Amino acid sequence: MITASQCRAARALTDVSRAILADQSGVSEDVIREFENKLSKPDDATINALQAALESLGALFIAENGGGIGVRLKFTRSEARRIAQMENEGGPTAFDEVP
Repeated sequence: MITASQCRAARALTDVSRAILADQSGVSEDVIREFENKLSKPDDATINALQAALESLGALFIAENGGGIGVRLKFTRSEARRIAQMENEGGPTAFDEVP
């Protein structure tokens, strides 16, 4: 389940307003605002609806893994292919140190 900070960050990363998130999730803007500002904590079903909507908009939530919780953008399939191509383009590797 996501936190208020992850919700705010995911909205910023996906570049969506509270109104768009409300429309996508079926959760009212007021509930989103109060959750993000830590004024109230909605029930689990509401938070799960927000998380599902944000994930469908491109957010990927990172669970506690020793380095803290977080959120990042998902790569599209074409972006992942381009990254793989760039990673495989180089020649032989050598030491980076310059004498």
